[in-house]
Amino acid sequence: MRAVWYDRQGAADEVLQTGTLPTPEPLLRQVRVRLEASGVNPSDTYRRRGAVPAEYPRVIPNSDGAGVIDAVGEGVGPAWVGRRVWLYNGQRNGRWMGTAAEYIALDVSLVRPLPDHVSFAEGATLGIPCMTAHGCVFAFGPIQGQTVLVTGGAGAVGHYAVQLAAWAGARVIATVSSAEKAERARQGGAEFVINYRSEDVAAAVADITKGVGVDHVVDVDLGGNLAATLGSVRESGSIAYYATNGALEPKINLRALMGRNVAIRGFVLPTSPAGTRERAQNDVTAFIQAPNRILSVADRFPLYETAAAHRCVEAGGKVGTVVVECVR
Repeated sequence: MRAVWYDRQGAADEVLQTGTLPTPEPLLRQVRVRLEASGVNPSDTYRRRGAVPAEYPRVIPNSDGAGVIDAVGEGVGPAWVGRRVWLYNGQRNGRWMGTAAEYIALDVSLVRPLPDHVSFAEGATLGIPCMTAHGCVFAFGPIQGQTVLVTGGAGAVGHYAVQLAAWAGARVIATVSSAEKAERARQGGAEFVINYRSEDVAAAVADITKGVGVDHVVDVDLGGNLAATLGSVRESGSIAYYATNGALEPKINLRALMGRNVAIRGFVLPTSPAGTRERAQNDVTAFIQAPNRILSVADRFPLYETAAAHRCVEAGGKVGTVVVECVR
């Protein structure tokens, strides 16, 4: 099969190689997916650069993807063959073969059906972004009838968080940085949008909620947004965050937080509990059954330009997920 890989960590142009590798065969409880699209996430670029030590001497990058099952291993029913699927955690949790290739073999538990109205490129955006959003939106249970604040509501994860929260029956407030992103958040289901560059987020939230605050916050940068986030959440409310790049070690008044009974939880998809991930897979699969979901593909690159796709992600400013197309 054609594939892209690296034997050492570093800059994309320096370490990514394109060539052929043996096509994998599915083992016990595995399926083989003929990949059509591979999603490139920031975490994939971090791992390739060396933020996480490589577990294997050779790595095919990228975790997410979509394609068609063409073979199954022992313990998997033959009815799976021919199904369109989306998948996650390809190059994660002890697996060196990711989705920047024509084929991948992985446990059947990591794939879910992809409806015909969802393209393979769109399906490749669902793994890390949508499942991370799900883990944060529902970190403390059902949110129906609640008011949820999503910071960065136009980003790859944040926009899915807006859509999932609205889908689950919450009133959604989103923060954004531009008028264009404000419209994107509204299209996803945000009832209120706050431009954090020109508005005081906590004051705007207080005005929207009549001084009560929000029940739950999904935060793209807890350290960087700390004052606004803590100023927006209500007493006995909750915060779930999936990044904190603005301050890796933020100073938090734990006594004040304790006095308000505010709960905070961080979320990382690959190491989250198996039950949490399975619920996310099932809910995301149900969520995409409707044809009007916004599954954003930021840009597309052919397999042999995987390095360019990684550079595109590293450059920032993208709206949605960068996709590598694995078509033959």
